[in-house]
Amino acid sequence: MRKFLLLLLLGGLAFGIAGYRTKEIASAANNIEETTDVPSDGQTDNKDDKYVSAYPGFKVSSESLHDGKWDEICSNASGENASPQLSWEPVEGAAAYVIYMVDMNTNNFLHWKSAGITETTLPQGWASAAEYFGPNPQTGITHQYNIYVFALRASVERAKGGLGQALKLQEFMDGLDIDAEGNSGNIIAVGRIIGNYTAK
Repeated sequence: MRKFLLLLLLGGLAFGIAGYRTKEIASAANNIEETTDVPSDGQTDNKDDKYVSAYPGFKVSSESLHDGKWDEICSNASGENASPQLSWEPVEGAAAYVIYMVDMNTNNFLHWKSAGITETTLPQGWASAAEYFGPNPQTGITHQYNIYVFALRASVERAKGGLGQALKLQEFMDGLDIDAEGNSGNIIAVGRIIGNYTAK
């Protein structure tokens, strides 16, 4: 009888712990749209990014990024909607660059698209309002914004995608790999820089 009661007690305890753990996991899932603790420097290895893992990386830096957070001036909500300052070393063989900035927490919402870039240093506020719409998550929410810089062998006639579009990021990026004559292999390398923004 004692053994039976002991087993019953242990079983109830195990069930309680499992229930508590399930609640913890559910709570974490509810907070999945909020992102923190991202690297504050440019990414030179693309292996951890499913969209550009097939391409070599190069380092992109920004004076608009501090402690892994985009500056307030870059925000569309409480800032001046100024595109971040960016710089990178010229990529050998690249004729032009394309930039995409993506909100990774809202179905890859597109915040910046600029094509036909030949400079490798862009001042803060370089992009026009037609090309850039700054971070604008809900108040108190933190989102992760990735900037991708594509180094292309030949400039593309048109980079796919428009501000506010979502879900088709892979299609937009794949389009850059095809040159004007329909040949693949147009992307030489992809630079990345990652930062968070928390709405006030």
